[in-house]
Amino acid sequence: MGMQEKLEKLMQLRDQARLGGGEDKTAIQHKKGKLTARERIDLLLDDGSFEEFDMFVSRSHPESASGGEYLPEGVVTGYGTIDGRLVYVFSQDFTIVGGSLSEMYAQKICKVMDKAMKMGAPVIGINDSGGARIQEGVKSLAGYAEIFERNILASGVIPQISAIFGPCAGGAVYSPALTDYTIMSKNTSYMFVTGPKVVKTVTGETVTEEQLGGAFVHGTKSGVAHFVADDEKEGISLIRKLLSFLPQNNLEDPPLAQNDDPIDRVDDKLNTIIPDTANKPYDIKDVIQSIVDNGEFLEVHENYAPNIVVGFSRFNGMPVGIVANQPSYLAGVLDINASRKAARFVRFCDAFNVPIVTLVDVPGFLPGTAQEYGGIILNGAKLLFAYGEATVPKVTIVLRKAYGGAYDVMSSKHLRGDINYAWPTAEIAVMGPRGAIDILHNREIQTITDASARAEFCAKKEQEYINKFTTPYVAAKFGYIDDVIEPRNTRFRIIRALQSLATKKDTNPAKKHSNIPM
Repeated sequence: MGMQEKLEKLMQLRDQARLGGGEDKTAIQHKKGKLTARERIDLLLDDGSFEEFDMFVSRSHPESASGGEYLPEGVVTGYGTIDGRLVYVFSQDFTIVGGSLSEMYAQKICKVMDKAMKMGAPVIGINDSGGARIQEGVKSLAGYAEIFERNILASGVIPQISAIFGPCAGGAVYSPALTDYTIMSKNTSYMFVTGPKVVKTVTGETVTEEQLGGAFVHGTKSGVAHFVADDEKEGISLIRKLLSFLPQNNLEDPPLAQNDDPIDRVDDKLNTIIPDTANKPYDIKDVIQSIVDNGEFLEVHENYAPNIVVGFSRFNGMPVGIVANQPSYLAGVLDINASRKAARFVRFCDAFNVPIVTLVDVPGFLPGTAQEYGGIILNGAKLLFAYGEATVPKVTIVLRKAYGGAYDVMSSKHLRGDINYAWPTAEIAVMGPRGAIDILHNREIQTITDASARAEFCAKKEQEYINKFTTPYVAAKFGYIDDVIEPRNTRFRIIRALQSLATKKDTNPAKKHSNIPM
């Protein structure tokens, strides 16, 4: 065979590989509203930057067991760039044996994960698979475990992002769960450990795939999905945007962006955004959008535990993670889900050198048997642990309430908060006025039989308590608040604080690893 024939053979095999499972199965994929594995990579990466590995890796498939037509393994792997920055990627191909995972399929994924670790670059996995290839038996299970081990070792070293753009069931769900961020697409993706048929057999429940593990379920109820996209194109756009806030690895700082938003821009509406009535809500996102560069805020877990808001923004071009209580939902109270959500976000920011800005308006932890039985103590401790462990720059602003243990938890000075400011509207105390008066003056209150006289007495004592205990100047007197600032200047004060902390060095005691409350 001459060189020309060999080149023609190469081109033929490449064309076959790029066809995946064939035109018919590609048409079915498109009919479902899904893109193919290669179309997804083309959208994700910069034009012309994709370099593929292992195009010709193949084992015998059920569909070509007799040695017939060549069929590659059902995952496309390689590397490319996003905004000129190196990333590694694997994209599962549902058109090839339902994207089922085999031994060689897993080896392809492991290869790009190993290279990503060596190069110190993010790895992005696009999941669309029917699960383990049954015909390979324990080899496919071993393949999953090989991937899991790499997810674990890469955790906190390089950013790992998972996109779920189709089925992801059984053991396959644990790789995305081990990564930093999971994105699901509406109506075309689902995740569950056991499918509807097994659920029906074991528990008697009748449930659809969407009800059991669709994007809405995991975006609102379980918190498995950090982002829910309307379609795959939006999901891929989210990945590109998310990476713009992140460093390549844990030894680098996040990338600075050009900024045309003046650092000394003031917003007078912040001086009046806190209602005069202490129990009246406002939207913390209005505050966030007012103070960050150009109002840009990439929210994480938008529809899960909305009583706390987390996400990425920039201050003078510097990426930061923002954690903020949300007074417009459950008064911004901390519960199990909010504590878990914020703790994971804080730990991610700390792992990848992203400074943390915390906006505090929290009345406390949610009371009740459901919370206590569910482990609010352990889950609240996760957030406490995350802030106390973090060594990145931490800037905290107390806007209104900071009561009880929730004051401590929300990046207080005592958890190595670097710069802690308060607005004049801040209320920092062991508890709110009403509860405090009921304890401090209970006997006196019980002796007043006239309802109006009792109400007048309580109102007087509450105001005395507020004046004596809850103003920010009490905390400032002890150095727990570094300054009481004018709300409209918040952006400038945060930027100056972050600039001063750019060279911060802080360490934790030497240890194998911590034992965070689980």
